[in-house]
Amino acid sequence: MQSATHIDAPECWPALPLASWQDTCATLHLWTQIVGKVRLALTPPINHWWHVPLYVNARGLTTSAIPWRGSAFDLQFDFIEHALVLHLASGEIKSIPLAPRPVADFYRELMEMLRASGIGVKIWKMPVEIPDPIPFDRDFVHAAYDRDAVEKFWRILLSANSVFHQFRSGFIGKCSPVHFFWGSFDLAVTRFSGRRAPERPGADSMTREAYSHEVSSVGFWPGAGLGNPAFYSYAAPDPPGFAASRVSPPAAHYETKLGEFILLYDEVRTAPSPSASLLDFCRSTYEAAATLGGWDREALEVVRSSPSTTA
Repeated sequence: MQSATHIDAPECWPALPLASWQDTCATLHLWTQIVGKVRLALTPPINHWWHVPLYVNARGLTTSAIPWRGSAFDLQFDFIEHALVLHLASGEIKSIPLAPRPVADFYRELMEMLRASGIGVKIWKMPVEIPDPIPFDRDFVHAAYDRDAVEKFWRILLSANSVFHQFRSGFIGKCSPVHFFWGSFDLAVTRFSGRRAPERPGADSMTREAYSHEVSSVGFWPGAGLGNPAFYSYAAPDPPGFAASRVSPPAAHYETKLGEFILLYDEVRTAPSPSASLLDFCRSTYEAAATLGGWDREALEVVRSSPSTTA
């Protein structure tokens, strides 16, 4: 029997500089937006847009169950078989391959697969949160797919997801799931103080809903906006003194332009214990936000032991 790989093993935190898979990253980002918009169109709204993300699972990223006419289906990016898989409540399974192909072809084939399964859905065809968007059905520019890079990306998501869940377990106040936002293409988990937040100046309807209450959030970006993969942490609203806080590990720094603490992924993956390094970042940035923000930490936090890896 083969022993399980420990979360701090090098293969759990592979090197993945953005330059090595930038075209694939851009294409996959757009594919996740198409699938995510299917979920958005058919799922009842939940506070803070929690009805829109995808979730990390044992094979890739999934929508979870989407209600449809008294039944349900889900869509899963399977990064082992490299296929987008449609699971129907009837037991039927359909799929389309993940391979180098234009976004327009991916969009057309996905919609045809859904229609053939009796699922009628219309989505807004314009990508969001990216510069110079091209409608999905007209995008023949983005067409890259590097299987090895995608598998490394998923491996990183699995590892970060595990640490984020451990971090989440120490909080008994309101807390988001650990979820993958296809708009900004990041994995995140958010804690809430329980108090309403003042409205952000110039906020649109999406931002008003997302930040209606005080939050401390931590997440992972594969590189967009920073040039390389990184973990981030921010508070909203940003309490006085937050930017000057001393956080762990020492490689973490406050990025003024972003208004967030940043810890480069390479600093985590090369640490003696990547999981401990990331957990320190999660905890120390949250503690700075919660303490300076006057959160009722005694009521919101709980100490839990780590799950055993030997049954």
